[in-house]
Amino acid sequence: MDLGLIITIFFIGFAGSLLSGMLGIGGAIINYPMLLYIPVFFGFTGYNAYEVSGIVAIQVFFATLTGVWSYRKGGYLNKSLIAIMGASILLGSFLGGYGSHFLSEAGINFVYGILAVIASVMMFVPKKGRTDESTAQINYNKPVAAILTFIVGVGAGIVGAGGAFLLVPIMLVVLKIPTRMTIATSLAVTFISSIGATTGKVLTGHVPLGPAAIVIIASLIASPIGASFGKKMNTMLLQGILVVLIVGTAIKIWMDILL
Repeated sequence: MDLGLIITIFFIGFAGSLLSGMLGIGGAIINYPMLLYIPVFFGFTGYNAYEVSGIVAIQVFFATLTGVWSYRKGGYLNKSLIAIMGASILLGSFLGGYGSHFLSEAGINFVYGILAVIASVMMFVPKKGRTDESTAQINYNKPVAAILTFIVGVGAGIVGAGGAFLLVPIMLVVLKIPTRMTIATSLAVTFISSIGATTGKVLTGHVPLGPAAIVIIASLIASPIGASFGKKMNTMLLQGILVVLIVGTAIKIWMDILL
């Protein structure tokens, strides 16, 4: 593998993992389009949608693992949410990850575009309910949480994502979970989701080992740094960054699909 390509992939993985720990996302919403477009932009041989989704699945697994570890002592990991949403999304992400084998590259990109649009819309929905950062017991609709996370898991598994870019607005808008608890808990649920997605991608042979190893190293370095930043940043600023990232990605993907 060309040294320039190795460096490019490393920085892509580093950027996605840094944002993963900071914002409570798996990093796929950033890394998927970056891996599709940036290597080609710099003149390297690009990766197809199957390979990109496989690399992203591996990156999300390690980024969320290290991110959750950084949040373990903060009191913001909600065990009830993790158990219910984790079980549902694990099943959905495995089905999506394995089922992506039956889709075309255009089909995978189309699914990603749909997910990005839904996430963009949800982030602009007025948020009502709890806005405090209390770590006390919270109440939420458990069946709704389970059903929505299963659906997210299927779609996210197809593109190799953990689904956090949808889980975060669902937890904030629908379940009305406090922001910082959402960020920490969504990392744990996304980690569980990435287990299913990664397993499905490995079984279908969609994980190129070289690039995957590079993003693993980048994730182990960057994700804890991002989680440390996330604990100190203003929660409104964190939500604002999420909106910009999701909307920007949705616009780029749909421009490519339609044009």
